[in-house]
Amino acid sequence: MTGLLLLHKNPGTTSFDSLKPVKKALKTPKVCHTGTLDSFAQGLLVVLTGRAVKLSSIFTGYDKQYQALLRFGEETDTLDPQGKPVASAPIPRKEDMEAAFPAFTGTILQAPPLYSAIHVNGKRAHTLARAGIAIEMKKRPVTIYSISLTAWDPPYAELEIHCSSGTYIRSLARDLALAIGSRAHLHALKRTMVGNFSLQDALSIPPKTPNSFHIEEIINTALQPLNIELFSKLNIPCVQINEETAKVVSHGGNLKLLREALPEPENNTIALFGPESFAALIEQKDHLWNYKFVNAAD
Repeated sequence: MTGLLLLHKNPGTTSFDSLKPVKKALKTPKVCHTGTLDSFAQGLLVVLTGRAVKLSSIFTGYDKQYQALLRFGEETDTLDPQGKPVASAPIPRKEDMEAAFPAFTGTILQAPPLYSAIHVNGKRAHTLARAGIAIEMKKRPVTIYSISLTAWDPPYAELEIHCSSGTYIRSLARDLALAIGSRAHLHALKRTMVGNFSLQDALSIPPKTPNSFHIEEIINTALQPLNIELFSKLNIPCVQINEETAKVVSHGGNLKLLREALPEPENNTIALFGPESFAALIEQKDHLWNYKFVNAAD
């Protein structure tokens, strides 16, 4: 059962646990998501199954869109609703908050939350934080393409955010509040887009499902194959190859056979399709084509 599944993660569960019904329905442990959501958060998980899990690295660079609910006046140690209050400050004016948006738009330096999965000296930051070990989270560049206020009900502000991969919305809530003389934490979060994939197209599985067989049937139906339509959403050009060449490619054969047939792609990555199915994903480095993924049974 190789393919891609768009899954609506429910709040109150981990991203890993959200995959359990998918593994059960497809009868395989080869299931992975391509970007974690915190347990309190909800929204889009792009899930890969079967041999497609080997393609997870191509999803890491895609930008994201979120609906974020900030609670001003109080900061927590985890920067989310599950943490302990560590600081308080007056609730800001709406005008001051919106005036600060341009300073956080574009490429900025951002320090990840102390309670995060970032590795520090070989260990997860959240593990060190829970052990009471003081660490400094180094700032790193992220890009925020846009921030807009969609609702204001003090102390709550709902923001719509379009950002690069690696951006922490919890850190943005902290930094935005500090910039306007306040404090805040992220009260709720919903991921609505990953690249060209939308939450509107995602499968939603209720936390408690009375008819597991029905859900398994729905999951199997919702699984998207590795076809030309899918790779087009990934902005990866597709090239059709004949049956003989597809057999060579499916066994990882020499790509010199394809030299004249391949165009010069804008992103140096191409999906090859035989007469019947997806054959391989290849990439160009130093003007040489190399396999990134071959769609063949292990």
